[in-house]
Amino acid sequence: MRNLRLSLWPSSRVVWALAAIAFLLALSPGISILAPLSAVLLAALIVAMLVDALALPQPRLLGIHRTVPAHFALRRVATLQYEVENRSSRSLRVGFVEEPLHVLELPRDEIVALVPAQALVPVTADALPVARGSGRFSRIYFWYETQLGLLRRRARIEAPEPIRVYPDLSAVERYGNLTLRNRLIEAGLRRMRMRGEGSEFESLRDYAAGDAFRAIDWKATARRGKLMVVQREVERSQDVMLMLDCGRLMTARIGEQRKLDYAVTAALSVASIASLASDRVGVVAFAREILLARSPRSTASSMHALADALSDVEPRFEESDYARAINYVRSHLHRRSLVVLFTDVIDPVAQSTVLAELSTLAKRHVVLCAFMNDAAVAQTLAATPHTIDDAYRLDVALGLEHERTVAAKTLERAGVIVLDAPAAKLSVATIDEYLRIKSR
Repeated sequence: MRNLRLSLWPSSRVVWALAAIAFLLALSPGISILAPLSAVLLAALIVAMLVDALALPQPRLLGIHRTVPAHFALRRVATLQYEVENRSSRSLRVGFVEEPLHVLELPRDEIVALVPAQALVPVTADALPVARGSGRFSRIYFWYETQLGLLRRRARIEAPEPIRVYPDLSAVERYGNLTLRNRLIEAGLRRMRMRGEGSEFESLRDYAAGDAFRAIDWKATARRGKLMVVQREVERSQDVMLMLDCGRLMTARIGEQRKLDYAVTAALSVASIASLASDRVGVVAFAREILLARSPRSTASSMHALADALSDVEPRFEESDYARAINYVRSHLHRRSLVVLFTDVIDPVAQSTVLAELSTLAKRHVVLCAFMNDAAVAQTLAATPHTIDDAYRLDVALGLEHERTVAAKTLERAGVIVLDAPAAKLSVATIDEYLRIKSR
């Protein structure tokens, strides 16, 4: 880190002292003794400021060391840790502030600490991640003053440090703390051993009456000189393809987050749960074109890479090309898979195209279409209108609800599983639906 000296600035104490001297001078025409008193006070203030300036140490004798958390999660408060180091022989009062970041909401007020001479003082501050993706700390601006506090020296420290804000996966933690282990067992995510069935090798044993002829392992029989039967187990793992609509419909905000933020969080939550079942998870993020594509692979080894890739995906103000994305998925899935599409309500213009593509996809794969509804629409529908504005809002809400219902029913008739959940509960609702599908 490198310190850069800027300048000396008078503190608020100097301003108040000058204001008091000016007030005495204003009264001096009526009280003659106030004029020389003001001059003496002004001279004393100047001398005190000179003494204070000489007492201020050089910026190189101060240091501010930042320690950031290993993981930032969207809309989850993180704690930044600082160590303010004073290598001078005087006790100092130090205040500092970070240069703003677009991915973090930092404390608005400066952080102030009293640092004794030759001491290191720890300080903490909360930061709120407000956007996914990469960010970078750069400079720390700080000031310091002696106990006299007439002058402040201002400086800055170059402290570059990259950070990355990931989607919030706390829903997975809450889910696991409740019933995850039992639900996974009930859903059949453990391998089921079935003699004579399945495709994955489990063990060998001697041939017994009633065993199927096709179960005989002829290589093992030749090696051991007696009939040997192979036992296989059914592997219930499967390919899961996550499709993320990153077009215009996903740019809208629900509360403090965009719809795509909720969708990315839900997608990673499903991927985390799927890793416990050894499912292979892939992802396709699309708008007018394919923005990100990863073929299905074991999430146990690629979960971190998947989180890195999705944390940088941003929505675009353009119409999504559903046909291109679905055709891409269809051409890259060669076995029956679970396809999860995160999108908003499909508008009537694109509905016919999407319906035709999803209908074809649902003939071979299990397709889950996850919508997120806005609590504001539900509140408007539940409220009684009292003014003309309320009536207009109700009419718009009814139109949106009708459009959502038509889209959901149309997709269900095409064999698509439709999930419509509040945005804040989308992650848990999608995990529930994933486990229900696995249990089938």
